[in-house]
Amino acid sequence: MERRRRMRYLGWGVLLLALAFGAQGLAANEGVTATSDAGGPYEGHTLVSVQSYGLDGKLLELNEDNEVVWKFDPPKSRVFDAEQLENGNFLVAVTTKLSPEKCPDDQLVVASDQCIEARVVELDYETKEVVWEYSWYDEYITHHEVHDVDRLENGNTAIVDMGNDRAFVVNESGAITWEWQAENHLAQGTEFHEKYGGPADPGGETDWTHMNDIDKLENGNFQLSVRNFDVVIEVDRETKDIVNVVGEPGNHEVLDHQHNPYRLRNGTVLVADSENDRVVELNATTDEIVWQYGGRGLLHWPRDADRLPNGNTLIVDTFNNRVVEIDRNGDVVWSYSGVQMPYTADRLSVSEEDHETVPGTELESRYVETDSVRSALEQAEAYAAFVFPSWVELPELLTLAGMVLGTVWFLLEGAVAVARGQ
Repeated sequence: MERRRRMRYLGWGVLLLALAFGAQGLAANEGVTATSDAGGPYEGHTLVSVQSYGLDGKLLELNEDNEVVWKFDPPKSRVFDAEQLENGNFLVAVTTKLSPEKCPDDQLVVASDQCIEARVVELDYETKEVVWEYSWYDEYITHHEVHDVDRLENGNTAIVDMGNDRAFVVNESGAITWEWQAENHLAQGTEFHEKYGGPADPGGETDWTHMNDIDKLENGNFQLSVRNFDVVIEVDRETKDIVNVVGEPGNHEVLDHQHNPYRLRNGTVLVADSENDRVVELNATTDEIVWQYGGRGLLHWPRDADRLPNGNTLIVDTFNNRVVEIDRNGDVVWSYSGVQMPYTADRLSVSEEDHETVPGTELESRYVETDSVRSALEQAEAYAAFVFPSWVELPELLTLAGMVLGTVWFLLEGAVAVARGQ
């Protein structure tokens, strides 16, 4: 009799939790929200690229009233880096998932049900038509996307190819004019590996370097972000030698799986230090922290940060699904929230190559951590977004967990009852 009573209570409990979960879904606000402090964000429209948790990536241009005035949303795609060119067009890194019949046979070895097309496209601003494109096929979408592109002053385009662990430059005709293969410079036996170490190259289609950013520096060299090595490197354009290293593989006090480093005119590097949940400005020679903003109490897995001319910093706070702008004191003066898994953000009034701004020595650092329990719950919430609808956040996850536990308990009680003939 006691077991039947427990089962009855469990059944009612699961039912009530299911009703509560439904009510949470009905009450959820899946739309975007924006706030702006009267003190003011830096002037200009904002370009936001959205990777998405699925395959509905997009590129958005927001005006100063936070209205979407331009949108690019290619089907079955994720959108990464984007920049506005001098002619007004947008250069965009896009990765599109393809069905197997559209894939070459040599890209169906690992995942025979699909492949991807990594694309760099220049879009006419008015018509959104593709006026220039460079693309290649790769195996599957996870860790094989094209993350960054950069149009050079001579019209060539610099690209990082994460899936093949390389960086390269193509001209307007699509011919490769420069190429840097990580295996020749980072693998075991190389000078870098002997001095700094780093993960061994496992070969095949595994995620070895996760190279995610390329920028041409004022001295003509290329700056590359090698995420899985926790380093930002400077590569001599002529010799292809690594001439400077910021960070150290495995030393997460400096960098931990970073994204989108941004070299300032004063020689420091502003980096979205993703796994450390912060944005950090580092001395490019000594790795000394000049300025930082973050901690799980402020940011969760940021992946882009730009220092604006007035000293404000524009930050993509990815797992909090928002873009924020903070002032010199670390106060949020603008935010755009509710966009699912943003990747980069640019203030279009600032030239892509203009890195003249206020150094971190004149800014106030801010770092706020959370307790380990809350941090773990927030991490679970972030990972759940890959599986559940966007409205399922921490409260909904707790309700769902209660439903699952209650159901399992109910079934176990039932199984015991059947086994004992009760």
